[in-house]
Amino acid sequence: MVPQDKLAQITQRFEFLEARLNAGAAPAEIAQVAREYSDLKPVAEEIAAYNRALADLAEAEAMLADLDMKALAEEEIPALKARIPEMEDRLRLALLPKDAADARPAILEIRPGTGGDEAALFAGDLVRMYQRHAERMGWTWEVLEHQASDLGGIKEFTALISGEGVYARLKYESGVHRVQRVPETEAQGRVHTSAATVAVLPEAEEVDIDIPASDIRIDTMRSSGAGGQHVNTTDSAVRITHLPTGMIVTSSEKSQHRNREIAMQVLRARLYEAERERLHSQRAADRKAQVGSGDRSERIRTYNFPQGRMTDHRINLTLYSLGQIMQGDIGEVIDALTSHDQAAKLAEMEG
Repeated sequence: MVPQDKLAQITQRFEFLEARLNAGAAPAEIAQVAREYSDLKPVAEEIAAYNRALADLAEAEAMLADLDMKALAEEEIPALKARIPEMEDRLRLALLPKDAADARPAILEIRPGTGGDEAALFAGDLVRMYQRHAERMGWTWEVLEHQASDLGGIKEFTALISGEGVYARLKYESGVHRVQRVPETEAQGRVHTSAATVAVLPEAEEVDIDIPASDIRIDTMRSSGAGGQHVNTTDSAVRITHLPTGMIVTSSEKSQHRNREIAMQVLRARLYEAERERLHSQRAADRKAQVGSGDRSERIRTYNFPQGRMTDHRINLTLYSLGQIMQGDIGEVIDALTSHDQAAKLAEMEG
């Protein structure tokens, strides 16, 4: 059984928020009230449906004493008893603590790891995989930083992905992604192993992270152009150093003003995520194996091209549909990771 006192508290809070919105909340609090109301609405609807089912069951069981209604009751009771446990399972999931960052846009950072040119090419493949997935989901994809390698791969790539539930869906992607395949540069046809790192950060708002001007140093540099007459001779690239942490962020688009905006946006996201990880480590130091912890020191996934196989090592999931996955069809993987994480949190909450 789901604790009724907890359900009553949520219902009361939802009704209070609904009344505040209908009465016209103060401009200073309207956004916060509306956000909380929106978050609670699906939970409140699940609770209302669950309570109706319990009431229907009690009414049907009472009808058993009425000879005229007994047959109808005997028909309804099994269906209600079968449906109520399913509703309780959905409620338990709905009552799990929410990650405050889940609804935020995400900043995606991809860099080549070990493997030289092949790692850079694989990093480019991952960029295309995530971009295609974003298109499938109807998300907005904005490139913030793109440094190409000599062979058309990626030296460094950063994108801002906006849309519904972006960070909630992509947060499990952080880690080392390993590839096993025959590189285009391999004449002997031997399978090589290389890697790329993926980091997914929730976009931080300015109100989340206050960065005093005294904590940063901003340097301008000459952007690298395409060569010849197209060489960019203006000092438009920007490098921002966060002095307390030594964190360095660069942006090298054409506009120096835009580069400052991009670099500060990425810096805020990194500092926000660092603070989240610090608090998370304090609260859950004994949960090293938690899915989505963002530990990038170990591989999380292997893409084996000769076998057409992708394996996510955190949940021992293997799919033989690598072609579709590289085309952005990663929904099954994300769903499995989400379910695994929810099961672990349920076990912890109920244990």
